[in-house]
Amino acid sequence: MSVTLRDAVAADLPAITEIYRESVLNGVATYEITPPSEAEMALRFSTITGNGYPYIVAQEDYGRAIIGYAYASAFRTRTAYRFLVEDSIYLAPEARGKGVGRALLAELVKRCTALGFRQMVAVIGGAHPSSIALHRALGFEHQGFMKATGFKHGRWLDTAIMQLALGDGAASDPDEGAYPDTLYRT
Repeated sequence: MSVTLRDAVAADLPAITEIYRESVLNGVATYEITPPSEAEMALRFSTITGNGYPYIVAQEDYGRAIIGYAYASAFRTRTAYRFLVEDSIYLAPEARGKGVGRALLAELVKRCTALGFRQMVAVIGGAHPSSIALHRALGFEHQGFMKATGFKHGRWLDTAIMQLALGDGAASDPDEGAYPDTLYRT
């Protein structure tokens, strides 16, 4: 599948909201039960992008439809976590298994590394095998499972945790004046 990756913009929110809606209703990647409104998705988008985190979409080269999106955000908001980001990736059903998720995640890793982040964590709802395989293919290492952390679609779901070092990772101290420090004031 031929796609273009670009920064998400507010005009993409209807498509982003629909992709997420389908994931909420039919998947286990998110533990939300009720799909958020477009207004709520706009608030989340502005919070993420307003804090300087990357938020990107995958757009078909031929129909120009948005078929997936990904973003990085704070894993936790305590200051010591400022060099750690969590990735999120959601795909339209027709984009799954076609390399779109891999392209989005690779771009997200590249952008977060350039911003000075040192670690990326994936919190994989439902411990979904295809999401685990995607992250493993890009170098993420399995850090553990949390058993029965969510209850959705009439069953208990496990959560997988995976991690990738970005740039120097923990091999050197970060530049305390670097970009991520501006995100936290707690």
